Amino acid sequence: MKGLKNLWFVVLVILAMPLAINALAYINFDPVYGFLRLKQQAIATGFYLPAYYAHVLAAALILLIGIFQLHPTLGLRWRKFHRTLGKVYVGGVLFVSAPGALVMSFFINRGPLVLSSFVVQCTLWFVFTWLAYRHIRTGNIQAHRQWMLRSFALTLAAITLRLYVFVSSWSFDLGQPEAYATIAWLSWLPNLLICEWYLNVRRKQVVAT
Repeated sequence: MKGLKNLWFVVLVILAMPLAINALAYINFDPVYGFLRLKQQAIATGFYLPAYYAHVLAAALILLIGIFQLHPTLGLRWRKFHRTLGKVYVGGVLFVSAPGALVMSFFINRGPLVLSSFVVQCTLWFVFTWLAYRHIRTGNIQAHRQWMLRSFALTLAAITLRLYVFVSSWSFDLGQPEAYATIAWLSWLPNLLICEWYLNVRRKQVVAT
């Protein structure tokens, strides 16, 4: 079991590093760099660009921190470091990345199904992270871990969305609202369902012992 957890850790790092490096490339703050050249109309509103930088740059850090926090042994060995990184993760989600992503949602222009997917995802991401923080403040470690896992399941949408887009682009026209809406919902909803399945299995194991 420990070996499987370590394998998942390595896989997540391999998937997350290129995404994080690409996101950090936007530190040049060039409003026509990369993806931003396609969003000039949204940038002209004055709302999109600050939200984009807030979400993308913070999310890169949050993703890497979350992976480290869930390592089967590292977080337990370095508890003070674990707490410090946890504060950065929580603050980054609540005050930077989730609000930025929510603002960005209203500039996607892919139809109501896509908009509703990202709005629900951002809202749940904020709520789950806040609940994880509230429970650790009251000393409920078990509840804290459960809500943090749910939060990180949504953080992983940064990876799963891009994987689905990459694979689907071979066979589907993602310019169609229905196709992109499907990808949008699949980017986070299965993550959350798998997380709930895992938590349910763990609860049954605890009861059995």
